[in-house]
Amino acid sequence: MNSILDKNLFFVKEHVKIFKAANSFDILDPDTKQIVLECREENLGFFTKMFRFTDYKRMTPFNMVIKTMSGQKIVTVRRGVSFFRSTVEVLNEQDTLIGKFKQHFFSIGGKFEVLDHNERPLCMLKGTWTSWDFKFISNDGKEFATVTKKWSGLGKELFTSADNYILQINSEVPAGHPLRELILAAVMCIDLVLKE
Repeated sequence: MNSILDKNLFFVKEHVKIFKAANSFDILDPDTKQIVLECREENLGFFTKMFRFTDYKRMTPFNMVIKTMSGQKIVTVRRGVSFFRSTVEVLNEQDTLIGKFKQHFFSIGGKFEVLDHNERPLCMLKGTWTSWDFKFISNDGKEFATVTKKWSGLGKELFTSADNYILQINSEVPAGHPLRELILAAVMCIDLVLKE
C-alpha cells in the first residue's frame, strides 16, 4: 500500500464540467493544497456514456481508478449495472480484490456495509438525510472516519454541481491497514451511488 494513504486528512474536489459522462476528482492535501491523488473514470463504453445523460444515470456501471501524480495505481473502485442496490468491488494496486461495499435498502441518508475480501463486515458507512455528513462506524460504535461536505460559497454551489468534501480518517486506523484503502474508495461511492 502506498504511504500516501497513511495521511489522515484529504480534500476531495470534483472537476466541474457542464456536460460530462465521466467523473473525475482531485484529492488534495488540505495543509499544502497540493494534489496528491487523481481519481478518474476510465474506458467508459458508448452506452454507458449515453445513459449518463438520462434518468438511468444512477444505474450505470463505473470504473474509477485512483492514482498518484506519477501514475501509480492506488485503488480501483468498480460496479456493474445496478437496478435496486449497489454492490461495489474495490481492488488494490495489483488488481486484487480487497473488499466490497453493499448498499442497504431503504436507508434514510444512505448506508453501505463495508466488507473485506471474504465478505466479512468491517464497518458501516452511514449518512444523514438532510446533509452531506457520513461516518464510518464499527459494529461496536467506534468511528473510523468522517466525510463532510465543505461549502465553498453559496453562489458557486447553486450554479455548479461540484462536490468538494473533506475525508478525515481516525488516527486509530493503523498506517498500512487495508481499511484505509476501503475508506478512500468508499468516498467515491458516496458521490457515484448515493448523491448523483
